[in-house]
This record gives sequence, C-alpha cells and structure tokens, in this order.
Amino acid sequence: DKMNFEKTTLKINDWVISTEIADTDEKRALGLMHRKNMPEDNGMLFVFDSDRKLVFWMKNTLIPLSVAYLSKDGTVKEIHDMEPLDMTPVASRFSVRYALEVNQGAFERHGIKPGDKVEFIP
Repeated sequence: DKMNFEKTTLKINDWVISTEIADTDEKRALGLMHRKNMPEDNGMLFVFDSDRKLVFWMKNTLIPLSVAYLSKDGTVKEIHDMEPLDMTPVASRFSVRYALEVNQGAFERHGIKPGDKVEFIP
C-alpha cells in the first residue's frame, strides 16, 4: 500500500536533493520503511508543526540513513548516522522543526555540517 508523498526540492550548499515530504502522523510513521534503496540525491523531509526534541529510529527501515535535525529556519543543528533495523532511539539535542533523512554518509560526501543552511527551492 504505497502512500503518496508530495515532493519538494531542497538545496544545501551546492547539493540539490529531491525530497519527499512526510507532514502527517501517518506519513511520518511510515517514512522510508520497507524500501530497498534510494537514489543518492533523494531524501525525506519530516515536517512538524512546532519546535520539539525529535527521536527517530530505524524500525522496518532497510537502508542505512543519516538524519539531519533542522531548526525552523533550515539550519542544520546536528547529523546522526542510523543503521538498518536498529531500534535504538536517535534523539535530537535541540528543539527542532524538521528532520531530513538521506542515504548514510551523503551529508558528509557533500561536505554538509552543522551550521549549514537548507534552502527550500520553490
């Protein structure tokens, strides 16, 4: 049963990412579960309606991922690597508005670090 995620394009420094948007409880719960792979320049943006400390884990998620926790102005606050099927909670240290999941190591490969800013490309 495939849910339809709307897409948007994000840019961090010079890296352009085609991003699916998870902006409902149902979509956030499903996330990237059960997928076998994801193209390098793709990701999923989890959108919350207020700032909060977020906790992510990898239940039913088969692809190794990195997650960036973003403040409401799009600043990368922290980046964590997550392993497939690992149920260990990965908590944000800060109150944040968004979480951006990409293939594990992709932020590093594109030179992205905390303090960098995500632009939303209309």
